[in-house]
Amino acid sequence: MKKTLILTLLIISTALLLPACDVFASSEDGTGPIQGSGHIAAREVSVAPELGGKVVEINAAEGDPVQKGDVLIRFDNEIYKAQYQQALAAVGSAEAAVETTKAQLEAAKINYDMAEQGVRYQEQPARNANWLVPQPEAFVLPGWYYEKDETIAAAENEVSQAETDLATELANLDRELANASNADLIAAETRLAEARATYSIALQTLAQTQAAQDNAKLEEIAQEQVDASLSELEAAQLDYDLMLSSTAYNDVLDARGRVAVARTRSDNARDALDQLQTGEDSLQLKAAAAAVQQAATGVSQAEAGLEQARAALQVLEVQLAKTEVLAPASGVVLARNLEVGEVAGAGSAGLVIADLDQVELTVYIPEDRYGQVQLGQSATITVDSFPGEKFEGTVIRIADQAEFTPRNVQTVDGRKSTVYAIVISLPNSEWKLKPGMPADAVINVGP
Repeated sequence: MKKTLILTLLIISTALLLPACDVFASSEDGTGPIQGSGHIAAREVSVAPELGGKVVEINAAEGDPVQKGDVLIRFDNEIYKAQYQQALAAVGSAEAAVETTKAQLEAAKINYDMAEQGVRYQEQPARNANWLVPQPEAFVLPGWYYEKDETIAAAENEVSQAETDLATELANLDRELANASNADLIAAETRLAEARATYSIALQTLAQTQAAQDNAKLEEIAQEQVDASLSELEAAQLDYDLMLSSTAYNDVLDARGRVAVARTRSDNARDALDQLQTGEDSLQLKAAAAAVQQAATGVSQAEAGLEQARAALQVLEVQLAKTEVLAPASGVVLARNLEVGEVAGAGSAGLVIADLDQVELTVYIPEDRYGQVQLGQSATITVDSFPGEKFEGTVIRIADQAEFTPRNVQTVDGRKSTVYAIVISLPNSEWKLKPGMPADAVINVGP
């Protein structure tokens, strides 16, 4: 894997120190070039990691020149490497999950096609017979008049109404059975029902003993049970018959009859609906369609999981790259605040670099020459370290407000004077000019 080294920096542009500067000298008539002195200053960059950790390598000391992009600090990255491998494996697992769910989706689609083919084949006889089925005489419209979905909707409505009516009749029966005046009838009904059940089982048992080998004793015992259950059945039936002339009997009989009819209506309505749910409306095909939808959802979820795994991997790639801190600019190391083996916190300044490619010189002009200085004017700078050599600069900033002469001016009268700060920018590709170096400047303001 090719590492992408991402510089993690907190670049703090420090205010240029106002060095000891002389107020510019000028000719007595206030014309001609403006001269003055100051000290070279450079933009300082604080290099700090975004991720904390143990320092394992520092490649620059104070005073060392560095180039933009140089690796200055390395942190222990073993944990990040392990996490990266884990995230890489998670991506592979997520990719496999996507392929698996896609295969499941294809299988579900095939099953749907097979189900559709099957239900249409099953429906073919019904389609052929639709026009041949005789209609009730009360039907004025022909059988083909309504669309299938309309017929199904009507059948569903009939199922709903039939179930509602059945629930109503069951409630009516419960009220009749709960009526205290019907207690004797209910007891007789219960006794008769139990006697019928006992007698039926006794007959079944007798038939089994008659089919057995060496069954004489078995048949004798089974016959005794049949006789006893028959006697109870006859007694229960007699007891029940005595109730037939009572009002309670008629009420309960009517309630039970209504329940039986309502239940049959409900069953018939469901059967009619089931017969209509063929072809595309069959439950089998709907189940196959639901399986396709579920498989498609599985694919979407797997793809989302893959994107999440890839995002996690990308985060680890970034974090791994951030364990190497690169130089943001070419310059000279002014300060080194870390040593190998130390644990640095995120955001703590490890190195301070002075950007020497472009330096500045701040000088001050008297108030009566302020109007003669303009942005972009050229200036010539000389330094004692390179006698006879001139450096060209440009006025890049003119103060908007006046200030008193810096306090390091020697005379009281000089300190009481108001002046304006002028900042001159100088290209310094060869790094000859160093921070703090005294310099003299002449601003070319014209004749």
